[in-house]
Amino acid sequence: MTRFSPRTALRRAAGSLAAAGLLAAASLAGAAAPAQAADLPVLAIGGPAETALHPYPESGEPLHSTLGLTLNNPGADEEDDDYETEFTLTFDLSGIVGVADVAVEDTSDCKVTGTKAVCRDQGIWAGLRGVDDLLLTAAQGSEDGDTGTIRVTGQSKGATFTPFTTQVTVGGADLVMEELPFKEQTNVGDRQKAPITFTNRGTRAADGVLLGLTYSRGLDIPERYSNCEYTEDGPDSRGVGWTTALCSVQGSFEAGATYTLATPLTIEVTDRAFYDMFVYSIHENSAAQRTAQRAGAPFARGTGAVLKAVPVKTPAKKGATARGGDLNPWDNLHEADFRTKNTADFVAYGDKVAGAEGSTVTADIGFRNEGPAWVSYLRSGENVATLDFTVPPGTTVTAKPDRCRAVTAGGGYREDQKSPAPRYICDTSMTVKDGGGLDLPFELRIDRSTVGAEGAVTIRSPWLQEPKLAFDPKPANNTAYVIVNGEGEGGDSGSTTGGTDGGSGEPSTPPTSAPGPDSSESASGTTGPSESATSTPSATSGEGSAGTAGGSGGGGGLASTGSTVLIASGTAAAALAAGLVLFTAARRRAAAQHA
Repeated sequence: MTRFSPRTALRRAAGSLAAAGLLAAASLAGAAAPAQAADLPVLAIGGPAETALHPYPESGEPLHSTLGLTLNNPGADEEDDDYETEFTLTFDLSGIVGVADVAVEDTSDCKVTGTKAVCRDQGIWAGLRGVDDLLLTAAQGSEDGDTGTIRVTGQSKGATFTPFTTQVTVGGADLVMEELPFKEQTNVGDRQKAPITFTNRGTRAADGVLLGLTYSRGLDIPERYSNCEYTEDGPDSRGVGWTTALCSVQGSFEAGATYTLATPLTIEVTDRAFYDMFVYSIHENSAAQRTAQRAGAPFARGTGAVLKAVPVKTPAKKGATARGGDLNPWDNLHEADFRTKNTADFVAYGDKVAGAEGSTVTADIGFRNEGPAWVSYLRSGENVATLDFTVPPGTTVTAKPDRCRAVTAGGGYREDQKSPAPRYICDTSMTVKDGGGLDLPFELRIDRSTVGAEGAVTIRSPWLQEPKLAFDPKPANNTAYVIVNGEGEGGDSGSTTGGTDGGSGEPSTPPTSAPGPDSSESASGTTGPSESATSTPSATSGEGSAGTAGGSGGGGGLASTGSTVLIASGTAAAALAAGLVLFTAARRRAAAQHA
């Protein structure tokens, strides 16, 4: 009943994940909420289907189990994220009187009063997020097998909630996943065996197990087993491209026994691998557990062989037992990182626009990842790249994409985000898929008619002092240009031409001048106000889409044939906090408490 890592149920820091998203494919969130007629978002409360408690000890303090919950807002977009709206979760504890006692962390925003616990929080955003945990211990006088339920409801002026119920049981299986020694540094085409092995260290046998396998976009497990069901993030998904398999393995897995797969899995490194992750977990199988793990996503059953587990050593003979929760869910899973020698070609595209003085035109700019690798910083959660746009002389930006922010001519932090600026930077998320990228429309007012005015469009590292993309083998196509009223396209007619082709015409020559160095400016990633009265939410991100990055400029944009040196100035951007890092830290703390 572990909170799953890639789309973990941990608190997302305001303005960060997507991350990390961190971080997101199989989580113990509840099923997707039904559509509502009202305009308010519908949040599904989710968590473990079952929570097992260590039996009350004969001496010493009882060990606690953690009940971690999630909120899932699957139908929202990033533009709808709200970090201010407050909400309340109410826990009805009347069903576990005499079975379990409830407490909260000292730093928690939850309060337990009698048979009710109330948690207060704020922030309603797209995808998964976590809330404060409850700490459960077996009540004094309880016996092995005692069980009850906790029902959770939510209230907010800014959302509606689907309720959630979890079963709490004293005693149970404790399935412990063994960590496998994978080779971390890999090459495209490598294959590694994964002999998944686990032990039941609990007080009772597990009646069947549910093996969870989740792997990122650059990895594959070629065999699709008939007792496994599979789901994948679609090419247009905002996620990082996880594939998730839930495998129902039959049998009685006895307390004290160790088991391994009859045939090891094969992990394959594909041609789009770069930084990738494989997460493998084990839970006791049940209908409620399968529903929780599916988290409302569509799954399809495999058609291959049956995946089986066999004992490594002879188990102790015990009678059949009822299904139950896991005594220590923090040791149910492990994560393996893969670092593959590969490249990703990021290609910038610009636009050609024309219009008379005083007219407004739209310049469609951006970049696309022509692969072969996808790029995702799953652990750190930091941005992959930054699109850097210098406004053509004689023009003024009247509207920009929401994800872009104004900076100084040298690329440094700018307090004023409402007035027109000479330069704008637009960060990607922590993931750019192969075939993905950014499509960013800027509205420009032509203040004075100058033939062939140019503004550079550069895709670079988020670190302004070190702009080179380390993974990109072709830096020459990292820069393109917006050309205003190029030769033969004068604006005398007074017509306004939007940037609809973006890739027409010959590549432009590099600008004759560039902003001068300004060592006092800070790096592009410096946190600053990002809202602007001239922002346009119509910008689209192709980071998670295949074949659309480059958008209207995907036909061979105005790329420079030579290299352009960016002006290095300022301090580097701070990396975003990643959900997986938070999860690992939380799990280690919990493991220490169980030790």
